[in-house]
Amino acid sequence: MCVFCQIVRKEIPAEVIFENEEMIAFKDIKPSAPIHILVIPKKHIKSLAELSEEDQDLLGRMLYQLKEIAKKFEISERGYKTVINTGKEGGQIVEHLHIHLLGGGELKHLV
Repeated sequence: MCVFCQIVRKEIPAEVIFENEEMIAFKDIKPSAPIHILVIPKKHIKSLAELSEEDQDLLGRMLYQLKEIAKKFEISERGYKTVINTGKEGGQIVEHLHIHLLGGGELKHLV
C-alpha cells in the first residue's frame, strides 16, 4: 500500500500545509532542511517517468503551489530548492510522484 495514498485518504496523519481537490502538501517526517515540504498529487502517479500527457497541467499547478508555499514560509526572497527524485537510482523512496521544497538555510550540501 502506498504511504502517500494513505496520507491522501487520511489513514495516516500528516502535518498538512495545503490541500485542494487534486494535491496535498505536508511536512516531511525526516526533514533534510529546516523547511522540508512535500507536494503530491492525490491521484496516484508512480513517478515523473509515469506522468501522462493529461497530467501536464497538474504538474504545473503543483509547481505553482510550491511557489505559494515558499512565500508562506517566507523563503521566496532568500531562495529554496525543489527536487523530484525519479526511480530507484534517482533516489526515489516512495513510489508516488512528489516534489520536495527545501529551504530555511544554506542548502549547498544538497544537490
